[in-house]
Amino acid sequence: MKILEKVRIGKLELRNRIVMPPMNTELASESGEVTSELIDHYSARAPWLGMVVVEHSYVVPEGRLSPRQPGVHDDRLLEGLTDLAEAVKSAGTRAAIQINHAGEKCKPDLIGEKPVAPSPSKTARALTVDEIVELTDAFGAAAARAAGSGFDAVEIHGSHGFLLSQFQSPLKNQRQDEYGGSLENRMRFPVEVVRRVRREIGSSVQLWYRLGADDRMEGGNTIEDGIRMASVLASEGVDVFDVSGGICGSRPPGLDGPGYFAYAASAIRKATGLPVVAVGGITKPTEAEEVLERWDVDLLAVGRALLKNPLWGKKAYEKGSKVGPRR
Repeated sequence: MKILEKVRIGKLELRNRIVMPPMNTELASESGEVTSELIDHYSARAPWLGMVVVEHSYVVPEGRLSPRQPGVHDDRLLEGLTDLAEAVKSAGTRAAIQINHAGEKCKPDLIGEKPVAPSPSKTARALTVDEIVELTDAFGAAAARAAGSGFDAVEIHGSHGFLLSQFQSPLKNQRQDEYGGSLENRMRFPVEVVRRVRREIGSSVQLWYRLGADDRMEGGNTIEDGIRMASVLASEGVDVFDVSGGICGSRPPGLDGPGYFAYAASAIRKATGLPVVAVGGITKPTEAEEVLERWDVDLLAVGRALLKNPLWGKKAYEKGSKVGPRR
């Protein structure tokens, strides 16, 4: 099976094309530390995968989504992050971590204040320009911690209606300043984050971007807008696009079947020439193989099936190859 073949993604060699995408587990401590339970969760799944992307980790406490979400906002977290990266890599698997700010999706009772967003709403207040600059710095500092902890890649979360995705979309961004209006202006904050993260992690660590390539809602970004966004981000140093939905989220109505966002990943690969991850509803190795062949993508994300069965990757090897992964 082609999904089980080694593949080179930039300077990284992955033992296969299977990616565990970032999925919230609520296994960190309430103050964001990596726990033994979190390490065990990823260690159980890593040995048969090409890449593990650790779940979204908040860049500032005011940007967290849930009570036991991992943090990457403070140097006191470095020891646990290093242990987590090492646990994944000791299995022969590449390790990435996703960094994020949840924006207006944050809960006031959890963060202790009103959430922030590009524009004011019933539940959120608009960020000032000075605060946007501060958050750009926070993303950069978080990425530096991730790189210093030994992760092979840092993924910026720009999809599923979180803060960067909110800025990208006209459905959420009605600003009248340099951070709103045209697509170029709506992309300004994400571009500044990418530029800062690229500078902080250098060339030895890959920069992945989870792109909300299609809002799939009236008045929102279309796949054509997603292609334009990807082209801009590629010019700023993104190495790999992990392609999903925008404001519509990860499981929008009207899309089903294996690889339901693969159409967007394929379009972005053709436009940018960069490697892409196809996501959405892949539950079987045969489905992953079919998506790979049909859409000419590079990597396949297997999410909820891996949550349900830690040995999904092992089963893929048993089905598709008589030789297990090399340690």
